[in-house]
Amino acid sequence: MAGFEWLLLPVLGSSLLCLLLVPLGYQVIARGVIFADLAIAQWAALGTLAGMYLLPNHTLAGAPVSSLIFALLAAMAVHLIFRLFKEGKEAWIGLLYVVGASLAVLLVSDDPHGAQALQRAAAGDLLWASWELVGATAILVAIVWLLSWRLPEWLSGAAFMPVFAIAVTYSVSMAGIYVVFATLIITPLILGSILGKSPITAALCAIAGHLTAIAGSAVFDVPVGPAIVLTTLVLALLWFGILSPRTLRPLTGRN
Repeated sequence: MAGFEWLLLPVLGSSLLCLLLVPLGYQVIARGVIFADLAIAQWAALGTLAGMYLLPNHTLAGAPVSSLIFALLAAMAVHLIFRLFKEGKEAWIGLLYVVGASLAVLLVSDDPHGAQALQRAAAGDLLWASWELVGATAILVAIVWLLSWRLPEWLSGAAFMPVFAIAVTYSVSMAGIYVVFATLIITPLILGSILGKSPITAALCAIAGHLTAIAGSAVFDVPVGPAIVLTTLVLALLWFGILSPRTLRPLTGRN
C-alpha cells in the first residue's frame, strides 16, 4: 500500500478536475458551444508551448501565464463569434481550433523535442500533477460551485466565458486537451442531457472513470490521458444502462 502513496496527489487533482469541469460542461452543452471548449483548450495548450520559448518560468499558481493569456484571447474570440455571426458559428469555432493546432505544430517544428511537447499538451499526465495546480484547481472548484449556488444566473451571463477560460487553462496544464474535453462533455451529455441527472451525479461518474483509469495506468503502465477518456466513456454508458430504465419507463408507458 505504501508504494502507491504517490498516487494520492493525482487522485485528489483528478477528483477536483471532475468537480470543476462537469458543471461547466452542462452549460457548454446548454449553450450549444460543444467545440468551443476544445478550441479554448487548444489555445491554452498553444500558450503553454509559446511560454516555453517566450516566457519561460513565468507561472501563476502553477499554470503558465502565456497559457492564461492565450485561453482568454480564445474565449474572447468565441464570444465575438457568437455575437457577430448568426449562422456557421461551429464552423468559425472549428477554424479557431485548427488555427491554434497549426500554430502549435509550427511553433515546435524546429525543436527536436517538439513531438513530445505536443503529446504532453494533448494527452497530459495527471500522474505528475503538482501541488500548485491542485491547489489552484481546488480554489476554482469552490468559486464555480459557490457562484452556481448563490448566483446561478452567472452561468448564462458574460462572466461565464472568462471563468471557463481560466478553468480550462488550469485543467489543460494538469491533464491535457483530451482529458479536459472528455470530462467536460461525456458525463454531462450522457447523464445530464439524456437522463436529466444532476451535475453532482455526473461528477461522481466522471470521478469514478478518472480514478479507475489512474489505477489502471499505475498498474499496467499505460498512458493515463487516453485511459481516462475511454474509461470515463465506458462507465458513463454503464451508468446510463443502469439508470435509464427507471428514467425512461414513464415515457415508454405513454406510448
